[in-house]
Amino acid sequence: MERKKVPVTKEAENKSYYKYYLQEIAEVPEEKKEFLKKPWGKTEDGLNIHERNKLFDPGYLPDEKGLFETPDGGIVVSNNTFFEGSNGKMLQWWFAWHGIDPLRYACWDCYDHYGLDISYEDLAKLKDPNISNPEKCYDVTHIVSESLVIGDEPATIYIHFKNPNALGYQAERIFTDECSFMVTANVEIKTPMGLLPVVMTHMARDVEGGCELRSRFWLGYNILDGKAEYLMPGGVKIPKIPAEQLLGHNFQEFTNLAKILPSIYTEEKDNWD
Repeated sequence: MERKKVPVTKEAENKSYYKYYLQEIAEVPEEKKEFLKKPWGKTEDGLNIHERNKLFDPGYLPDEKGLFETPDGGIVVSNNTFFEGSNGKMLQWWFAWHGIDPLRYACWDCYDHYGLDISYEDLAKLKDPNISNPEKCYDVTHIVSESLVIGDEPATIYIHFKNPNALGYQAERIFTDECSFMVTANVEIKTPMGLLPVVMTHMARDVEGGCELRSRFWLGYNILDGKAEYLMPGGVKIPKIPAEQLLGHNFQEFTNLAKILPSIYTEEKDNWD
């Protein structure tokens, strides 16, 4: 299938970071392409959402990469990406910065990221120089239009970013050697069957030569009043194919972000327009 880049406005061509949209997207490593042929792990190896603070512990968990069914009927989608030449501070900046302009979202993945909308109130928050980058990732909502498979119609996704502490994470462990970056959200993916609830967590730790981004998506769950709840109707299991597509998409978008982040941060870190 011929790959076509997502459409952007004529005005986008005048922006300093438009060149990142023009670049060819980074290739997913061959090892990850092969992994996608057999991505399913054992249920017992998936990180239980009720034990999510294990992400702060040293070393690695059994589910650093792959797909894992949960006892409730949900699915854990996991990915680990090395960001050469980057650090957690730069990732925190990216998540605060990219929501200001849909072109920035398209630069992240020029084949799948069709659009991003936020409210006027949230936009003002992102542009406020008196608000820290971590706080710009709290209590804001990104409404994104995104395809999980190149060529497919994009889905509408509501990403409700929250303070990690509000989602039951141990805040005192963030911005330490255990965790140099963290964003968390309750997510809703619009599907023909209704809204699919998801808990999204991205966290990183700085390592020699860069940083290591560790991602988890718990499909079927939201965290309400600090407590994780499986919200699918009784007996309903999450289909496997969308989870497989999400994993492949996550491999692609973060491979490309790892490629562009060091330079785009250096060039644009003070550009909050």
